[in-house]
Order: sequence, then structure tokens, then C-alpha cells
Amino acid sequence: AIFVFTALAFMAFDYMVQRRQNALVAIAKKQNKIMASIFPNSIRRKLLDDDDASKIQKSNKSKKIGKDGLKIFLSNDDDGEGQGLMATKPVADLFPDTTVMFADIANFTAWSSEREPSQVFSLLESVFHEFDLIAKHRKVFKVEVNGDCYVAVCGLPDPRKNHAVVMARFANECLHKMRDITHRLEVKLGPDTSDLLLRVGLHSGPVVAGVLRGDRSRFQLFGDTVNTAR
Repeated sequence: AIFVFTALAFMAFDYMVQRRQNALVAIAKKQNKIMASIFPNSIRRKLLDDDDASKIQKSNKSKKIGKDGLKIFLSNDDDGEGQGLMATKPVADLFPDTTVMFADIANFTAWSSEREPSQVFSLLESVFHEFDLIAKHRKVFKVEVNGDCYVAVCGLPDPRKNHAVVMARFANECLHKMRDITHRLEVKLGPDTSDLLLRVGLHSGPVVAGVLRGDRSRFQLFGDTVNTAR
């Protein structure tokens, strides 16, 4: 009886451990998917490498300062995230040949002012989801969405000789997809939904791109190329 009870207890414990591990793996995959949607692969690897280096540096420092110093070290806010952030070199670089696209929805403000919040988000999610699929297919990097504006770039982190052509085709496909979506959602979101049009700005040239680190790190583009496309 004792053997049976021990075996059952061991099996139950093993099941709980396996379940916990599966949950952790699922969380890790979800976090990696989110990271992949925000940062290019090369930038993501650099961030992870810097994070590992920062942890090692902090660990080595904690070994040197002893038990009393460790308590001070862990409770000192000034020696934490702020200095850890500044201890590593910024993740940024100059990309000489890129094409940037800004695409926003014309008359969106007037249209959204007469809609329920759920209807506004229904339109934006439908439109930008389709844009994401096109970007993935054409290997265009989505930088961010700011309100009704979709920002994308081609030519980084990996250079592409035909970046302008790829981005022009991407923009053209987005224009057609926008028209299809607004006509399809007209019954659900109102008769004037099909009047919404996509306004696109493109420009080619060099950009400075990198991760603006902080509480909510973001991949950002800077330069005259970005300003002109906007």
C-alpha cells in the first residue's frame, strides 16, 4: 500500500512539474512572438545578448561586495535598471539604403467620431492585420502603428537592392486591400465606411534605426528620409 501511494504521489508530482514546464514554454513562445513583432531578428538577438551580459556583470558585482553590500546593492534603485541601461552600448546603426512608408487613413478622425469604440478598433484591426500579412509576404518590416498610421521600412536590417520597388509594390497592395476591406465592412460599420481611403507617403534614403530603450523599449527610425515620407 505504501509503495502504491508513493508511486501515485510521484506520478502526481511529475504531472504537475510537466504541466508547469509546458506553461513556461508557452509563455516563452508568446513573449518571443511579441518580441519578433516589435524588433527585427538581428536587433532582437543583440538585445538578448546585452541583457545576458548585464545580468552577468550584475552577478559578478554582487559577488565582490559581500553579504552586507549585496543587501544595499539590491535595494539601491540608482544602481539598477537606469545604470544597467546605460552600461551597454545603444542598439543603433545607420542604414544607407532604405525606403520608408507612412500610410494613414484619410478622413479617419471624422469617421471615428461617429462610431462606437469597438467599431473603430474593428476597422483598424481588420486593416492592419491584412497589412501585416502583406508585409510578411514581401519581407517588409513593420515599424509601428500610431493611431491610424501604419509605418513600415524596407532595406533594414538586411540590405535589399530593390527596396524602393518592393516598398512601392507593398504600398500598392495595401491600397487595394484597404478598398476591399472598407467595402466589406460597410454593412457592419456604416455606409460611409467605403469612403475611407488610404493615404501613402514613400521616400528612399538613409535612416538611423535602433532601439530607444526604457520602460517600454521601441524600435525607432530617424532622419530626413523618415520626415519626408511622413
